[in-house]
Amino acid sequence: MVLGATAVVTVALVAAGIAVLMSLRTNLTEQAQSEANDTARRIALGVATWRGGGARLPLPEGVREGVPVQVTDAEGRLLAVGQGLESISGTGVTAVRMPRTATSPAAPSLSSSASPAPTPTPVASRDDEAADDHGGGHGRGRDRGSDDSGTDDSTADDHGTDDSATPPANDPAIGTISDTVQESSGRAVVDGRSAPYRFATIKATDLGGRTVLVHAGASLAARETAVRSTGVAMLAGLPLVLLVVGGVTWLVTRRALTPVEGIRREMAAITASEDLSRRVPEPASHDEVAQLARTTNETLTALEAAVDRQRRFVADASHELRSPIASLRTQLEVGSAHPQLLDVPGAVKDTERLQQLAADLLLLARLDAGERPGQGRVDLGKLVREEVGRRPADRTPVSVDADEGREVAGSRAQLARVIGNLLDNAQRHARAEVAMRVQRQGDRIILTVADDGGGVPAAERERIFERFVRLDDARTRDDGGAGLGLAIARDVARRHGGTLTAGEAPSGGALFELRLPVATAPARAVRYDLH
Repeated sequence: MVLGATAVVTVALVAAGIAVLMSLRTNLTEQAQSEANDTARRIALGVATWRGGGARLPLPEGVREGVPVQVTDAEGRLLAVGQGLESISGTGVTAVRMPRTATSPAAPSLSSSASPAPTPTPVASRDDEAADDHGGGHGRGRDRGSDDSGTDDSTADDHGTDDSATPPANDPAIGTISDTVQESSGRAVVDGRSAPYRFATIKATDLGGRTVLVHAGASLAARETAVRSTGVAMLAGLPLVLLVVGGVTWLVTRRALTPVEGIRREMAAITASEDLSRRVPEPASHDEVAQLARTTNETLTALEAAVDRQRRFVADASHELRSPIASLRTQLEVGSAHPQLLDVPGAVKDTERLQQLAADLLLLARLDAGERPGQGRVDLGKLVREEVGRRPADRTPVSVDADEGREVAGSRAQLARVIGNLLDNAQRHARAEVAMRVQRQGDRIILTVADDGGGVPAAERERIFERFVRLDDARTRDDGGAGLGLAIARDVARRHGGTLTAGEAPSGGALFELRLPVATAPARAVRYDLH
């Protein structure tokens, strides 16, 4: 269990560590890319305000040393390069949309190494150029130069910008930068050191109408260092974490399973000693282990009661069998020695008692084995009348109030046995009459058997349903019965989903009430006439 828990924690920690490293790498890469985008955008804004022209283009002031920057024209000619940059590799493959930004006076200025140039100004519209030409100011046409004969180009400016300075349709307008930036990964050698970089490439068109590509990079060395140091720290701390997890798991598991081990040891001792009166220790906690201990003790209690009941049953059965067998043997021995003294009727009576007792014991054994009754439909009122009709006429008369059609589900033979046992008990104790009634109340069929005898004391009304229990006035063998009739009747009633209780009759005698569920109506087959 400890090894399994440690293995699960190891997998979880490794997966979490990989996720953290990937997230850290992604965040640092995005940070470097954002830095490269900002640098490229700042340089491109400076280039867009440049008027100088020429084959060389100075970089804006403020570019940090060691940052790989290069500016090329559309044909790939190098116009400017960052300080210390020796080589660069990597092309943009992903276009990222950036907000369109016009040139403003706050854009970085270029420090020219050529002839002095006027201070960069925002790009004017066509109307502003026309106003400057007619107002006598220094117009845009002069900034772009004149032809060899010295003829002024202001006439062309009066009608708009010269078509030769207009950039292609897919390039940014004059004095602006592109709306998109290309992102890529590559390597650069700065001051003799090669390192990985994230690059940003953006187009810019200067005031002379020339479109250039600005490449700027941001180092990924910080990313590599952070990812490497974090990975090393995780690997170094993993064994310690696993050791702590394994130790804590072992301690917690051992503490949780200690009560279980106590239960196991006690159960082993009970099995070895066969002493079912012993009980397992119950923890003071209210967790599942405590519930297991309580359930185990309840099972032991039920098992002890079952074993005790079985022992009493065997003892009582042996006692009940011994008397008629001894009597029968005595009669046979006397008849063998003195045939004229053989009591044949007594021998037959003892044999019948043995037969009845054996049948009762066999039925109890089947009920204890869990035999379930059948699901046949039994008319209880009709069955009562049949059982009463089989009684000898010399016994206590029985009045029956039972209508037919009171059907229950179950075994006809077992229910007949219940009715017979209740009738035997009532006739044995009645003085003059026994009354039987079958009626329906809700979803129950109720059979009541009442006699006018001495009744059953309230304290004994549950005990009489125990096996081999007979009250003091029914102890003699001649009164019949072994104390199994009522026990069998209640067991059969319970197997049929009903109850059997004892009470007091209106006449003061005993009243037994059997309640059984009404038989459900069988599902009718639906017939379809296809003609």
